[in-house]
This record gives sequence, C-alpha cells and structure tokens, in this order.
Amino acid sequence: MAMTNLLSTTPTPLTFSLIYLKHPSPLLSLSTKPRTLTRKPRTLTVQSKGNKNDDSQTDPADRLISAVTYFFPFFDGIQYGKYVITQFTPIQTLVQPLIPSIRAFNSIPFNGFLVFITLYFVVVRNPNFSRYVRFNTMQAIILDTLLIIPDLVVRGFNPKDGIGLDFMMSLDSTVFLYLLVCLVYGFGSCLFGQVPRLPIVADAAEQVM
Repeated sequence: MAMTNLLSTTPTPLTFSLIYLKHPSPLLSLSTKPRTLTRKPRTLTVQSKGNKNDDSQTDPADRLISAVTYFFPFFDGIQYGKYVITQFTPIQTLVQPLIPSIRAFNSIPFNGFLVFITLYFVVVRNPNFSRYVRFNTMQAIILDTLLIIPDLVVRGFNPKDGIGLDFMMSLDSTVFLYLLVCLVYGFGSCLFGQVPRLPIVADAAEQVM
C-alpha cells in the first residue's frame, strides 16, 4: 500500500528564482574604452666632430710658420743622408735647392742648441701663438731631440769596413729617410691647414702641451 502511494505521488516541479544583483561587481561593469597612444616626435641631432685646426680655421701665417719649423730637424740631421743622397739621384735633386739654407744653418756655432732654445721659449711657451703653431713646433723640437740616439751610436761605434760598416750605412739611411718623410708630410700638411701627427712624436708633443 505504501509502495502504491509512493509511485502515485505526483512529483513537485522544481522552480528556480533568479536573483538580480542591484550592485554588480566592478569587474563586470568594466567597459573597455579605446586608448589613443600619442608619441612625441623625436628629433635626431647629429653633431659632427670637426677638427679644430681644419683648413677653414687655420690662419695662413700659422700654416707658414708651422711648415717652416719642420726644416729644423731635417737640417740638423742632414749628415745622415751622405749615403742615400749620393746613391739616389731623385733624392739628390730634391735636396739640391736646400743646400744654401743647409750651409747657412751649419755655419752658425751651436746652431742646433740655439734654434732649440729659441723655438721652445719663444714659440712653444708663448701664448701669443696659436696652439696649432706651438704643437707643430713642439713636434719639430722632439724630432730633433731624437737625433741624439743615432748620434751616440755613431760616435761610440764607428767601423771602417765589414758588417759594422753596413750596419752604420743602414742606420744613417734609415734616419735620413725618416727625417725626409717627416719634412714632406709635416710641411705639406701645414700648408693645407691640416694637423700632421708624426709617429711617437705626436703623443710626446701633446703631453708637453
């Protein structure tokens, strides 16, 4: 009987009630607004590092004075070219116009020392001259000072023949060619208003300046 009542019982329908939220969650109420990105325009400035001593800023008088100073070490070391000048005609032709000036330079007693003192104290240490002139003059002075090294070798080692003579000829020729290259390079660069930087000599000159 009980089983019959259980089977005949009409099932109660399930009802769901919706609960409305009066205050919805902030996460649900977020609205995506379009964002406008504004970028500030970038200005690219290129700063050129020009040479302070370029040909547009160097005075012609400074160029001439600087160029002439490179004759000082060449005249003072002309004796190292006794082998090269006699063997090579082009070099002899190049040096030929300078012979009167070389003779006048060598005719002055203590010429190297006097020119050294004059250039150093009158030019290098004189703020009235531009840095361009003082730098090139200092290079010429240091280049002339380096001639002490081969001079000591020649005086202490003076062979008459054999391998020793060949060594001395090579040493003299190397020193002379180096002086000649420095003269041509330094003189030409100064005439065009450029800054010649001689190997080894340039760094020493900057330290003195």
